Amino acid sequence: MLEEKIKMLPDNPGVYIMKNKDGKIIYVGKAKVLKNRVKQYFTNSSNHTPKVKAMVSNIHDFEYILCDSEMEALVLECNLIKEHAPKYNILLKDGKHYPYIKLTVNEEYPKMLFVRRIEKDGAKYFGPYPTGFSINETFDIVKDIFKIAHCKKSFPRDMGKERPCLYYSMGKCIAPCSGKIDSVEYKRLFDEIDKFLSGNDKELLDRLEKEMKEAAANFEFEKAAICRDRIEALRNLAEKQKVLNAKNEDADILSVCVEDILASVELFSVRGGKLIGSHSFDIKSVGTLDEAEVLSDFTDQYYTDDVYVPKTVYLSHSTGFEDTLAEFLSQKRGNKVSVVVPQRGDRRSMVEMALKNAKHNVEKMKTAEIKEKMKMNSLLELAQSLKLEVIPDRIESYDISHTAGEENVAAMAVFKNGKPSKRDYRIFKINSVKGANDIACLKETLTRRFTHEEREGDGKFSELPDLILMDGGLAQLNCAKEVLGELGVDIPVFGMVKDDRHRTRGILNEQGEVYLKPTGGAIRLVTYIQDEVHKTAIEYHRKRREKKMLGSELENIEGIGEAKRKALMLHFKSIEKIKKASKEELCRVKGIREKNALKIIQYFAKDR
Repeated sequence: MLEEKIKMLPDNPGVYIMKNKDGKIIYVGKAKVLKNRVKQYFTNSSNHTPKVKAMVSNIHDFEYILCDSEMEALVLECNLIKEHAPKYNILLKDGKHYPYIKLTVNEEYPKMLFVRRIEKDGAKYFGPYPTGFSINETFDIVKDIFKIAHCKKSFPRDMGKERPCLYYSMGKCIAPCSGKIDSVEYKRLFDEIDKFLSGNDKELLDRLEKEMKEAAANFEFEKAAICRDRIEALRNLAEKQKVLNAKNEDADILSVCVEDILASVELFSVRGGKLIGSHSFDIKSVGTLDEAEVLSDFTDQYYTDDVYVPKTVYLSHSTGFEDTLAEFLSQKRGNKVSVVVPQRGDRRSMVEMALKNAKHNVEKMKTAEIKEKMKMNSLLELAQSLKLEVIPDRIESYDISHTAGEENVAAMAVFKNGKPSKRDYRIFKINSVKGANDIACLKETLTRRFTHEEREGDGKFSELPDLILMDGGLAQLNCAKEVLGELGVDIPVFGMVKDDRHRTRGILNEQGEVYLKPTGGAIRLVTYIQDEVHKTAIEYHRKRREKKMLGSELENIEGIGEAKRKALMLHFKSIEKIKKASKEELCRVKGIREKNALKIIQYFAKDR
């Protein structure tokens, strides 16, 4: 059937859609000539890589859609990949819009804004910046150099309504709100910011130096000092930026590394000839795709999103669709865009630098995969040792903490896939137990955790574990089994026991200890779980105890109100240190005067 369909394929551009025996789409591709491209999958199979052979073996049928042009095929392919997420295509999960700096140069008093979308509104946009941190850093540099307004006031509407803020007093803002600078001068300032963000440092520096000399000659020393500070800041910044070429070009550099089923695409953003940032796109499963196919899928999906299109895009590998991509990007940008695979010179060096980063990212992914495999092996070893029916995805552990029966608390630590899931941890203030009775505390904790009402009231609490590990011996284990039995909850429960040196020794059931290999992954995982739940219980108990001490002891001291109590606890961290503090040490605390310090010393004198 496939052979007949292949013979009927046209010579037109279009998109082909591969399906498995269940009719599910497993791959979507584009082609300049549909007949030639699809035919390649089913002929000369000896030349195919093992990954391509694996995909072809799953192809049961295919469909195709004719397009009027290669560019139309590019857009359609991207839309189909996003809609169906085929197994053997890459899918960019990083769907966020990258940040840009927007200068509203078309307004009377321009503003500098942080935005994630480019609009046709007459404003100027700079970016994209790879992270929020990098754009915030640029914001801070611009504000520091050019002293523009930090606030959200609208000018001229809000001029003269209030006194200039603290930034003006600190010399960090020229305060347009005061009316001392007119719109012409303020716009000129944004012209300088425009040049700065565009990478035209030399022109800006030349103009600032000229203005500085003219101001000094006219004895306008304050204006000359402002120019001098801007020049110095710009030169310091220029030294930190890596200049990639002398043409002040805007370009994206895209390099890809593929190893087995792992891939990473490194994107360098070059603006004004300078590298302003980079972003890594790590892909954990690329199926049967090679470097060219990964890069082709990536560029199609990335540039059909709402991103800035530079004048040039440099690629590490030829995709076979450079002309199509260039045509698409030119239409999107509004003028000519070049897509180039450089072979030598400075531009190839840029591509190689990005490729080096992509290879490094793949190595990191490999390391992470190894660690993940080790965790899964630890879970498998634990499941086999405990004779569990399934490998435990969610493990819950419980521990009690108190001081001689005071401030009884409990903690629940949660591990998912062998890793702590902090967001699922829970802490319990014990309400029904007075005095030292760990078993009664555990009974209340487990009853509250596993009652139907509690689970319905908390979405995360509603997820039941595959395994429960109790910190303690046979008594704690029997308590847990009794509570779960009464509630009709069927979950495997074991105890975690320690040796004489308070180190995790092993796992306990009703028949005794279960052997775990001393150097195996299971015992390391159990030790990690036991340490986590114990630490969580201790920390919560300490907070409860110190809160009680703060309320019961310090509030009884004359003149020590809530603010002073908080200040003392923040400074000394504990009541014991406050008791031992001298008058001089107490007076170093914000808000504590000599008379307060003497009152504190007198109050605790009985304990000394």
